Amino acid sequence: MSDAAQPTAAEVRAAAEAVKAALDRHLAAVERRSGEDDPAVYEAFNELASAAEEYDELLYERYDEVTPFEIPGTEDALPPYTGPEEPNALSVLIRRDYAVVEPQRLLAQAQRVEAVEESGATAAGFDAAAGTVHGALGVLFGEFEPDEIASRHKEFGLEEGDSTLWVTAADEPAEPGEWLDAPFEGADPQRIVCRFDVSAVFDEDLDDGPDDVDDLDDSSANGRGPALRGGLDDDDLEPLDADR
Repeated sequence: MSDAAQPTAAEVRAAAEAVKAALDRHLAAVERRSGEDDPAVYEAFNELASAAEEYDELLYERYDEVTPFEIPGTEDALPPYTGPEEPNALSVLIRRDYAVVEPQRLLAQAQRVEAVEESGATAAGFDAAAGTVHGALGVLFGEFEPDEIASRHKEFGLEEGDSTLWVTAADEPAEPGEWLDAPFEGADPQRIVCRFDVSAVFDEDLDDGPDDVDDLDDSSANGRGPALRGGLDDDDLEPLDADR
């Protein structure tokens, strides 16, 4: 990093003062807390975490030094649960990312599905849909359930990326069609009962951690945590059922 891009000594000092002020506000909020899930304590915690992270970054950039403590970032913490103790309904929100790493395998599998559905249609008949990557994706995701795609993704030329699952509590079931255009948009963080994440970043953490991952908890209740699982080998995958 060039000297011009480095923060000034005054900026580092100001960040340190901000941490001190945030510490005072956090302690005051804790001393005045009205209950276990006091939102003022939560807000003060987030402010302290943000100030500490900013100071740590500036300190490193200016002096190549780090702080001896670590405060979780605000993006890694869920707010206190404020939903109903006995929910009458729940929503399960799921996102799974994939990379298309073998387009030819994807196209071949989609064409096999279309050929069966068309009862022996000619190649020209099904290539219109399954002859392109986006068309093949539409065919496969229309034929197989998302969980089956997840468990057999290698057969379809896909590679898993990050995934997340949120379980949120509700007072009443949503009206039909109410949230379909933006399924995650209305999710209230304070109504998340539990959340399960899968990401390569957790695998990197495990490389430096215990050898026996079976001893690690793979979920979090009213919080976040990695759902640890091993990859599937080709030998573990069942052949595509062309009779579906």
